[in-house]
Amino acid sequence: MRFDVLTLFPGMFDSVFGESIVRRAIDAGQVELHLHNIRDHAPGKHRVTDDLPFGGGGGMVIKAEPIMLTLESILDATLIATQKRIGQVQTPIILLTPAGRRFTHEMALSLGRFDRLVLICGRYEGIDERVVDLAVTHELSLGDFVLSGGEIAAMAVIEAVTRLIPGVLGDMRAIVDDSHAHGLLECPHYTRPAEFRGRAVPPVLLSGNHALVAQWRRQQALVRTHQRRPDLLAAAELSASDQALLEAAIAEPVACAGQSEGGAP
Repeated sequence: MRFDVLTLFPGMFDSVFGESIVRRAIDAGQVELHLHNIRDHAPGKHRVTDDLPFGGGGGMVIKAEPIMLTLESILDATLIATQKRIGQVQTPIILLTPAGRRFTHEMALSLGRFDRLVLICGRYEGIDERVVDLAVTHELSLGDFVLSGGEIAAMAVIEAVTRLIPGVLGDMRAIVDDSHAHGLLECPHYTRPAEFRGRAVPPVLLSGNHALVAQWRRQQALVRTHQRRPDLLAAAELSASDQALLEAAIAEPVACAGQSEGGAP
C-alpha cells in the first residue's frame, strides 16, 4: 500500500510515523509513505500557496494551482480527470476536511482494497473548491469538530488503513475483535495481576471455559455499546441470543458489570 500525502507541513509526520505500527510496516516493505510539500509546486519567487477568499470574510484559502500541480507531479493528469468524470476510482484522492463524510471502520476497509491512496491536507479556511471539482474523489472528516489542518486526520486514516493490511499486526484476531469491526464496541480486557487495588478480574475469564468466556465478551460488547453508543446498537443486526444477553445484562447490571470487588477468586 502506498500513501501520498499533500501538505504544507510534511515535518509533522516524522515523529508520528517514526515508530510503532506504521514504522514497522514501512520497514517491512508493506507500506510506502511519500510526503509532498504543496509549497514546492507554488509558482512565483515567493512560493505563495494561499490567498484571501473571494467575497470577503476571515482567513485564507489554499490556492488551486499549487495543489493541482502537486497532484499532477505524482499522478497522470488524464487519470485524475477521467476518474473524476466517469466516477470509476482507480486511485482515491482524499481531501481531509470538516465538511467531509465521517471516517468509519467500513471506510478504512473499503480504502484498504486500493493499492494507493492520495491524501490532501487542508489548512486555514480550506482549499479552493475547484480542486474538489477537478480531482477529489473522497472528502473525509474525523468527526464533528474542527482542527487547524488535515494532517492529524490524514495520520488517522493512514494508521487505520495500515493496521488492516494482512501481516502488519502480529495477531490478526485483534482486527476481528476491534471496536466497530462488527457494529459494536469492543468488550473490556484484563491482564495480570488477577487483583489490582481491590478490583478483581471477572471470574469467568479465569474459568478456562472458552464458551462462557466468548458469551461474556459478547454480552459486555453489547452492554458497552448500549451504554456508550446507543446509535450503533440501533443500527446493528442483533440475533435472538444477542437480545437475550443484553436484556439479562440490563435486568441485572451489577452481576454483568464486568467487575467484582475483593481478591482474586
